[in-house]
Amino acid sequence: MSQHRSTRAAVFSAGSWGTAAAKIMADAGTDVITHARRSEIADAINSEHRNPGYFPDVDLPPTLTATTDPATALDGADFLVLSIPAQSLRESLASWTPHIGRDTVIVSLMKGIERDTDLRASEVITEVTGTPAERVAVLSGPNLAREIMAGQPAAATVACPDEATAIRVQQACHTSYFRPYTSADVTGCELGGAVKNVIALAVGIASGMGLGHNAQAMLITRGLAETTRLAVAMGAHPATLAGLAGLGDLIATCSSPLSRNRTFGTHLGKGLSVEEATAATRQTTEGVKSAEAILGLARAHGIDMPITDVVTALLNGKITLEQATAALMQRPPKPER
Repeated sequence: MSQHRSTRAAVFSAGSWGTAAAKIMADAGTDVITHARRSEIADAINSEHRNPGYFPDVDLPPTLTATTDPATALDGADFLVLSIPAQSLRESLASWTPHIGRDTVIVSLMKGIERDTDLRASEVITEVTGTPAERVAVLSGPNLAREIMAGQPAAATVACPDEATAIRVQQACHTSYFRPYTSADVTGCELGGAVKNVIALAVGIASGMGLGHNAQAMLITRGLAETTRLAVAMGAHPATLAGLAGLGDLIATCSSPLSRNRTFGTHLGKGLSVEEATAATRQTTEGVKSAEAILGLARAHGIDMPITDVVTALLNGKITLEQATAALMQRPPKPER
């Protein structure tokens, strides 16, 4: 009689969202091994069941272990869950690909667009690893890591062209506090997750400048409009942008002080330079890294994205805070679409 093998996931890496995703999957009954870049983090996870780099006060499940060796992490993995900066994805994957199993499903948690190529994370994954799109899934939604680590209720969308694969990922991360839904709209989920970071920068800037809730609500609403325009032009379904990976993620990222993109924007709005805001935020801020690539996608598809355009110009030092406000408020009036 054959013994049933438990589902195994390798989570790369042991940052904030990677640790939260690893905890979710472990709580769902999946055996999880996290790949940590620093040996002291891996050792602490194994011996103390805590991640001192991000959540020193949260106990991790005993089925969650860690290693610094990619080959060990990927050995026998049913899922490879990627939570690394979008701009380092290509280089990292190139070194990890020889260890990825033929049947391993790759799950992207990344919410950024690659510079120079303007590719979404799933496109980079298929290009570098040769993994067919049917085995590449995207998990995206309003998922602030600190709240998830506290076991507070959250939900997300698991998108994959293959429904069976999406359901497998859904089952591997469904817990009493985390509810995943499935979708086939990978493009919509990825663009919703990437563009909302830029809109959150704009909302943070408005907050830092002392602008009120009216201005912030305007940016969120019009930000959703320009995100939807781009996503639909690239083949996404409009309903996706009204769902968890679109509106849901946008609200959480633009509204919460736990959001690193909103926080970064707030620093800019208070007068800090990009370099000073980077030092103050201390974590990867995908909106800053991806804004220009998103604007490149918009121009390639003939889509007007005024908020993204203004944020990109501000990040590049081409306009001041006052000029950014004027650029948005003095646009010609038009019907709301």
